[in-house]
Amino acid sequence: MEFKPGLLVLLSISAVVWSVPIDRSAANQEPKDEPPPPEESVDTGLYYDRYLREVIEVLETDPHFREKLQTANAEDIKNGRLSKELDLVGHHVRTRLDELKRQEVSRLRMLLKAKLDSLQMDHASLLKQFEHLDPHNQNTFEAKDLELLISTATKDLENYDAERHEEFKRYEMLKEHERREYLRGLDQEKREKEEKKMQELKEKHRQHPKVNAPGSVAQLREVWEETDGLDPQEFNPKTFFKLHDTNEDGVLDEQELEALFTKELEKVYDPKNEEDDMMEMEEERLRMREHIMKNVDANGDRLVSLDEFLKSTETKNFNSPKEWETLDAQPAYTEDELQRFEAELRDKEEELKRRAETLRQEQELLKERGKALEAQRKEYQQVITLTSKQSRGTKPLNVPLQPFSLPRSWSSSWSRLLGLSRIYLSWYPV
Repeated sequence: MEFKPGLLVLLSISAVVWSVPIDRSAANQEPKDEPPPPEESVDTGLYYDRYLREVIEVLETDPHFREKLQTANAEDIKNGRLSKELDLVGHHVRTRLDELKRQEVSRLRMLLKAKLDSLQMDHASLLKQFEHLDPHNQNTFEAKDLELLISTATKDLENYDAERHEEFKRYEMLKEHERREYLRGLDQEKREKEEKKMQELKEKHRQHPKVNAPGSVAQLREVWEETDGLDPQEFNPKTFFKLHDTNEDGVLDEQELEALFTKELEKVYDPKNEEDDMMEMEEERLRMREHIMKNVDANGDRLVSLDEFLKSTETKNFNSPKEWETLDAQPAYTEDELQRFEAELRDKEEELKRRAETLRQEQELLKERGKALEAQRKEYQQVITLTSKQSRGTKPLNVPLQPFSLPRSWSSSWSRLLGLSRIYLSWYPV
């Protein structure tokens, strides 16, 4: 699947292949006609990423919509004019879009069911919290769905980098919290030894070669020479741009830009070194990309065009940039932020303890109820056993089917006694 820049100016998901270093065996080697590398989808990080990509993929199968997408600008997309073109796409495209929406609604319902069944809440009303589709129409994909999908993805992608920075800050604070807790649990001698070791690792990490500012002539020349294998004296910005526009869509997207920083990051981070944290390396990569976007991306579309790139090479920052400060030169958080974070951890720990105690009490209650039920079961079993024994020890009555009738006249007392005896014997045989 290949997304066109028109729509992805807004969505910032135009890259469909990871940018990779270009191998050049000779400086002036003629380019060879080689098949393009297989495309690899780049996850936007959105929880509806698959739905977003499938919708765009289906829309691009329609010739009319594809043509409109080619000529659309960011303003057309943002104000919803492009969404109105949905009414003109083919029937098979609309049918496939309807199917995709029903699948997405079903997926969201399953997520809600797993989380909220116990609350006995209305799933239909809960679907309204998802802003990337129209919850009032859960069966067909309309122009409003496309408009909502684009606007929501735009907003979410704009906040994505800020969320990544916040996650990294919390990661660093947790790491420092665990370090302090670990040292607090040691005696003085061991604590001093560990503190010395940690300080040595920190100093070792700081001893790295100078890092060139992202997007500067020094940084780009280094990529040109060491990655592309070309003569640094023949550096040409336009050629450089085309070499690293790996999907040949006329722009450098975020993934293609981040691939340019690999050589600089390798100066500071090595996964084999104990002192180097790969989470910090990814944060450094993000900061470098943001630096270029801030200084080169003139229209703020999260893409660098050839014109923007060439204009950036004419600025002072390109030839004489400020020295780039890596993460180790500036703390990711303040002491006050760390204190608030630790207080938050303590509150969560107390809450977990309360929940654990509640669960323990409920478990004890269940055990007591279980014991009571077991005692009641044994009591019922004893009653049944006793009743069964008594029923087996009693002889059944052998009452004849025809009732016994007394003679109308007995001649003597003896005959009466004899008759009574017979009656008794007929009722209770020996």
